[in-house]
Amino acid sequence: LQYFKDNAFEIKTKMVENGAVILRDFDLMKEQDGFVQFYETIGMKTCLDPLHSVSARPTVDGTKGSPVYEAVNKESRKNFFIGMHNEFVGTRAPRAAAFVCFKAAEEGGEFLIGDGRAIFRDMRQDLIEKLYSRQIRYSVMELPFFGWLDSVPGMMVDPLKGAIKGLASAAINAKVDFSVDLQWGEGGYDNVKMLQARAPSQPPIVTHPVTGDPTWFCNVHSHSSKLRKDREDVYGAERFEDGASQINKSDMFYGDDGSITDEDLEHMDEITMKNVQFVKMTEGDVVLLDNYKCMHGRNVFDGTRKHGVAWFEGWGGESEMKAKYQN
Repeated sequence: LQYFKDNAFEIKTKMVENGAVILRDFDLMKEQDGFVQFYETIGMKTCLDPLHSVSARPTVDGTKGSPVYEAVNKESRKNFFIGMHNEFVGTRAPRAAAFVCFKAAEEGGEFLIGDGRAIFRDMRQDLIEKLYSRQIRYSVMELPFFGWLDSVPGMMVDPLKGAIKGLASAAINAKVDFSVDLQWGEGGYDNVKMLQARAPSQPPIVTHPVTGDPTWFCNVHSHSSKLRKDREDVYGAERFEDGASQINKSDMFYGDDGSITDEDLEHMDEITMKNVQFVKMTEGDVVLLDNYKCMHGRNVFDGTRKHGVAWFEGWGGESEMKAKYQN
């Protein structure tokens, strides 16, 4: 712990300047208690999981209220390549995160990091301008339970759809802390009727709250249904085996609900992967990252994987860092 006490400010400064710091070969973080001691010692301030208002992410030790949450370790999700993203849900976006390895997968399962500044710089200028001027919005949920409407007499379909949409909208907006717009559509391989929940529009680029750097803050790589389907050709079909997995399907559109072309999606995929680093973590390794500057994801894996994450609303010394960069 003394090392972290003596170097706390330097570690956090490197996180802010570089986007992420990888800490290896520390026995302290091989267990949850030691991991908590680590981030408390360097002055990280924990916050609730961004998914708190939407669903309950399990904690590593199974204790309600624990600050260390499970990463995506489920065996049923092992062939699901988690695309690059910044962590946020609606208006919740933690400032930083620490990802820890308690058990490495036997094969694969690398933690992925990508510099949002580099992705922004490498993206086609005309696409940046188009995305920024039209903004972006995400579909954050699909309710694929309305195929039965096809057997309803035609004159009753529209009134039923209106009533269903109203009830679902009221229920969802009462649960989440951001406004959700429900739209009817068709999805799946059999084009079943579904309700799609879309979040408010937002910019795809933000300025870093400490350094002022422009950085890519757009989760198209993880949220685009087209890019996920393309990855199925490499890793196999997504295994949506339970109700929650079926509901938690996402997509991305322009802020005006227009579709993004396949050509532009493929360019964003190419530029994102160009800037991705695969980090093979072993027991006790930690990646401390700035959520506004560094994107993250996860490779497919085989075996048993046990990684955890803690989210932070800020850290000691942040105001001093802001003063340094703003002067």
